[in-house]
Amino acid sequence: MMTRSLKLGTSVLVAALLSGAAFAESYGPYPITEKSYSGDKTNSVAYTGQVARNIMIDSLKKLAGQADGGANAEELKDTMMLYFARGNKEDLAIVSHKGKDGFPITQTMLNEISSGANLVGKTYGGLVPGWPGNKTGAEVVEHMIHHAAMSEGGVSNDLGYDWGQLIQKFLIGAVSYNQAVDNYLDEKMTADNKPNNKPYSDGAAYTGKEHSWDEAFGYFGAPAHALDLSAGDAYGISKKTAFDAGDANGDGTIDLKSEMTFGNAYYAADADKSGTDYLQTITAAFIEGRKVITAADGEALSEAELAQVQAYAATIEDEMTRVLAEATFKYAGSVYGDIEKIRADKNNISDELYRDYIKHWGELKGFAMALQTGRENLGGTAVRLNRLIGYGPPTKDESVVTGIDADGNFVKDGKMSWNAYQLNMLKVQDLLIKEFGVEARKNDGTENLANLIKVLDSDSGGAETD
Repeated sequence: MMTRSLKLGTSVLVAALLSGAAFAESYGPYPITEKSYSGDKTNSVAYTGQVARNIMIDSLKKLAGQADGGANAEELKDTMMLYFARGNKEDLAIVSHKGKDGFPITQTMLNEISSGANLVGKTYGGLVPGWPGNKTGAEVVEHMIHHAAMSEGGVSNDLGYDWGQLIQKFLIGAVSYNQAVDNYLDEKMTADNKPNNKPYSDGAAYTGKEHSWDEAFGYFGAPAHALDLSAGDAYGISKKTAFDAGDANGDGTIDLKSEMTFGNAYYAADADKSGTDYLQTITAAFIEGRKVITAADGEALSEAELAQVQAYAATIEDEMTRVLAEATFKYAGSVYGDIEKIRADKNNISDELYRDYIKHWGELKGFAMALQTGRENLGGTAVRLNRLIGYGPPTKDESVVTGIDADGNFVKDGKMSWNAYQLNMLKVQDLLIKEFGVEARKNDGTENLANLIKVLDSDSGGAETD
């Protein structure tokens, strides 16, 4: 179980929020408190770079689906790398969030949101043991992009990989989650790092603490008015089915800078449809923390104020971590269910069923790796998670990816039975319950764990795999 958190219950947070008449229930606007600012801005909130990165993450998923079996591999790889390692002020079309009838969107180009943001410079810098090759976070993404561009429709059936899902889900962790909890809410929430009595940068309309906190909120991906939304509405905004809920200012379009649901917030809302309160708890903690910073009125935070802010940061970290654990849990259950269908006629697996299976495995694997990019080293929990999931799922002949060769090509010299891998999926779910206290537990199959262990009791090879 995560131990850093000083979690404040949703009811406490929301009650505190509603008692603060000086501020609205949305995240901003907040007044200018930076004493040296001399411009004409009246709102100190700014997190457009983070919005742009959330869009680029989702755009990479869409682009992976454009692969045509190798004919456009070089061109597509170059395009995907532009969205990953975008140069300064290089304008790119928003691929992932396009308006449609009944759901118009304000922006169509990234420079309408932020001109300088890229992903590569913000990607988790540590090694990623869940992916073969002993690679850093950025190297993992580049490796995925290379193979995605050579695939057919973003899928490698022989490996069991859905590249768009792998890239997107991993980056939700390796950029958005990592930057929020292991940078802006960690180092930058110490007394001497980005202090509140100095501008974040020369000429900025916000203090160091104000902007650091705002950027963490931007990475979370919630609409500014998320406290006014049900889980279904927040989820529906991302799915482009809840326009009225998204258009908070009533101007007739969805502004991606403040009215869209992205990434971590989307999966918080997805979990909350089962009765949890991740989205409300996290958003309320962000708002309460920002109120403490704003109320300091451009002065350095006192010891007591800093302690308050750090407590809210701990709550956010704990809840965001559990959101990723919930998503990992959900897709382990999906893979379990897919295999149950496959086992019914494993010699005649339909293309549709196999496609669903690969998609769900990509989501499972991407989120499991994302979960390991936070502030805390998960130690033995990560080792167990990686061994249970492996580098790849059993493919149609029950062969699995076991590594890569010197050229970065995947090696498949292992076998894993459908039964054994099903057991692994339930062990993943059991591990996530024990270590992260997941509550939504979507697609929970753990009630079948004991029976499946009995079925495999005579399997001397065991069920785990490297």
